[in-house]
Amino acid sequence: MILPIFFIFFLTFSSSYAAVQDFCVADYTAPQGPAGYSCKNPANVTADDFVYSGLAVAGNTSNLNKVGINPAFAGQFPGLNGLGLSLVRADFEVGGVGPLHLHHGASELILVVQGTIIAGFIATDNTVYLKTLKQGDIMLLPQGLLHFQKNGGDTPALLFASFNSENPGVQLLENALFQSDLPTELISQTTFIDTAEIKKLKGLLGGTN
Repeated sequence: MILPIFFIFFLTFSSSYAAVQDFCVADYTAPQGPAGYSCKNPANVTADDFVYSGLAVAGNTSNLNKVGINPAFAGQFPGLNGLGLSLVRADFEVGGVGPLHLHHGASELILVVQGTIIAGFIATDNTVYLKTLKQGDIMLLPQGLLHFQKNGGDTPALLFASFNSENPGVQLLENALFQSDLPTELISQTTFIDTAEIKKLKGLLGGTN
């Protein structure tokens, strides 16, 4: 029952931008502009453009965060182009963390399908909204706000997340600070983090300076 209910929320949560035509299937062979992908010639569109099987496969969790992400954005699923919705599968190993990040282009609605997830977001007044979610629970993470998810149990966890954009965008705080060439001294001065710790994190994540 969980997935059918989720898809009702998913479709309700989304908004459509294809108001003047039935659809705009992404044409991956054409140049991509500021507005996204060009539309494929309708004569070349098939039913396969509206079907995507990638979310049946678990994400690769062999990484620092122990989280595997499989997205269904317009770049993977051409039928989504211009329709203002997308979906992600996130697999969490024990101890897995989706670190603080934000989506500048969309709000996020998560559904826990398996295990226990601790999720939360920080509002612009620095109020923290934090909840431990069980199987079947959903939580809304508003657009543009820092948020995270963490496996809060002792077994693997699985969630699906929907977005009201076919390309929600993402920026991870840890990558912005410690995978970039922003000088260590400036990071220390603007975050009050010790320089030795910054250098350690840059070494771990591949940052320079």
